Amino acid sequence: MPSRRHVIADDLRSQILTGRIKADECLPSEARLASHYGVSTPTLRNALAVLESEGLVEKIHGKGNFVRYPRRRITYLGGGRPLQMSSSDESTLRVSVHASSVLAHGQLVGLLEVPANSPLTEFLCLGYEGDSPHSLARVYVPGDLAPADLPNGPLSCVGAVARLTALRPPLAEIRERVNARPPTPEEAATLRISPSLAVLAITRVGADHTGRVVEAALLVLPGDRADVLFTTHPITREKEAER
Repeated sequence: MPSRRHVIADDLRSQILTGRIKADECLPSEARLASHYGVSTPTLRNALAVLESEGLVEKIHGKGNFVRYPRRRITYLGGGRPLQMSSSDESTLRVSVHASSVLAHGQLVGLLEVPANSPLTEFLCLGYEGDSPHSLARVYVPGDLAPADLPNGPLSCVGAVARLTALRPPLAEIRERVNARPPTPEEAATLRISPSLAVLAITRVGADHTGRVVEAALLVLPGDRADVLFTTHPITREKEAER
């Protein structure tokens, strides 16, 4: 027998998917919904958490629970290439980029292969779809490679990728690690997602032709809208012989 939270979630999901409750519409207060379904507030919140994990509802602190617009899919292609959206229309997509100086610490020391407290430049990139956070990335480069003209403020997706790519030397080697995990409290708050929604965490390290690490990127993509696609070209024995 389904639990009360799943019965409530099923009913609200049906109303959302059939358009009875429309995208961007604020749901009744949790107290009203709990009274309507005859359950306690914790049970009602558990039902809403189910819908949050499915990407149907978004809880905005101090405002309430809102029905989300269908999120545009993100496809991470690997190889240092930019994120791809499900549509080429970027009219509602933008990236806020903030640059700051930091010192190498923790995992950054190992990723960038630099001594602790070495100067770095951090680019905090927060993607938005309309007014809703969409993706999060932190890109680090050695301090001596960052130009004086640092990008700060809103850019288009294409503009942000082009600007950041121009800041570092061409990459000769890229190492990537992808794993699924729960978001940190900071990531959940920044992306306005449920703490129970898994994220794809991508760690990308790029080196130039001398072997020097010139970039380390930490990307966080909410699991309700992200795919990862890698394309490989196997080398046959015949091609190896030609070399």
